[in-house]
Amino acid sequence: MRKVMIVTIAALALAGCQTTARENRALTGAAIGGATGAAIGGIAGGSAGAAVAGGVLGAAAGAIIADSAPGPRCYAYTRSGRRVRVHC
Repeated sequence: MRKVMIVTIAALALAGCQTTARENRALTGAAIGGATGAAIGGIAGGSAGAAVAGGVLGAAAGAIIADSAPGPRCYAYTRSGRRVRVHC
């Protein structure tokens, strides 16, 4: 079990090296959702199985919600002073 956790943590750390802003939001959402889901599942169910199930569901929900959230909005000003949205 310990080896599986070490490999998982290493894989997640390496997966975050070359990501776009959208992928970064999804990974962050999955991490936060997974941690929160595991805590709630562990407390509510009182077992490791409930914590794992809560973590999996929380990670999936967090990734989906964070991926659908709008990205940063970047603006620039034209010479006439009008504000326009540009690609970040």
